[in-house]
Amino acid sequence: MKESANNYCVILAGGKGRRLWPCSREDRPKQFVDFFGTGRTALQQTYDRFARMLPPENIFVNTNEEYVDFVREQLPQLDASRMLAEPIYRGTAPSMAWATHRIVHINPEANIIVTPSDLTIIGDEQFKKCVGRAFCFVAEYKRVLAMGVMPSRPEPGYGYIQMGETECDGVFSVQSFTEKPERDFAKIFMDSGEFLWNTGMFIANASRLLECLRSLLPVVLRNYDDTHPVFDFEEENRFVHDNFPSYPNVSLDSGILEKTDSVCVMRCNFGWADLGTWHGIYEAMHKGEGDNVVINTDAVLDNAYGNVIKLSDGRLAVVSGIDNCIIAEEGNVAGVALR
Repeated sequence: MKESANNYCVILAGGKGRRLWPCSREDRPKQFVDFFGTGRTALQQTYDRFARMLPPENIFVNTNEEYVDFVREQLPQLDASRMLAEPIYRGTAPSMAWATHRIVHINPEANIIVTPSDLTIIGDEQFKKCVGRAFCFVAEYKRVLAMGVMPSRPEPGYGYIQMGETECDGVFSVQSFTEKPERDFAKIFMDSGEFLWNTGMFIANASRLLECLRSLLPVVLRNYDDTHPVFDFEEENRFVHDNFPSYPNVSLDSGILEKTDSVCVMRCNFGWADLGTWHGIYEAMHKGEGDNVVINTDAVLDNAYGNVIKLSDGRLAVVSGIDNCIIAEEGNVAGVALR
């Protein structure tokens, strides 16, 4: 992908990570954890991925004020003006409204890719090519573009985007969006060939995205612009701290895909998995002996099938006569639950 000064990335890293408890907890969510023992946390891996594609100064991280120290510790190279710390959780649509507002003030010609911080991407070159094509599309057509991949199983934990009319090669209008359907419907969607998994990544012309978000949300940041003719990111931080709680709790996925007419979806060919739940981890990862998924853990298995096993460093898991369970331990908490 040709590096462009107009291309930006916003990494969403403010989630509380409760679905992977106890390995991910509110005081240290999964995006700040080296969950798979790679030597890099999910946030660091996401930053690394985009730093190979974009100028580092064009990468922004959105998080919660509670997690600022984690971001600074894990990304010491990130300039203070590139971190947006929210005082309260309000969903990803308000998060992107703020990030887009700041980027538009830096570069009115900007195009933005927004990504969760905890996705697994397989096939870096294919991913890079898809992102490059998507940036070119939104720069030319001023549209909002969702990135979708063909489903490989009837997964009820993902969102599904139905492809409509062809806009150009590999890009379609959005016919419908269904968030986390029942498994029977997920199978119908997959078998039809008309649906893509929603990866949670969107690319858009920044001015167009800001226009869409303003139609969905209260005019909080427009009030800032009316009273601050000269932009200053520290003053904007103070304004957002005082006014952000007035935003509704709205996700970018539902707000854009369900309520915006001009959104399109690109059919992408890179490998993707959202590993935000234990079920998703089991479905997406390589199965070992007895169809168990053992994550960075020493384990002895005896007559055990279909489990997810994740213990902290130095612990040994001895699993006998247990099937289809989540066996997880971190710190002072161990949990066993049906998968």
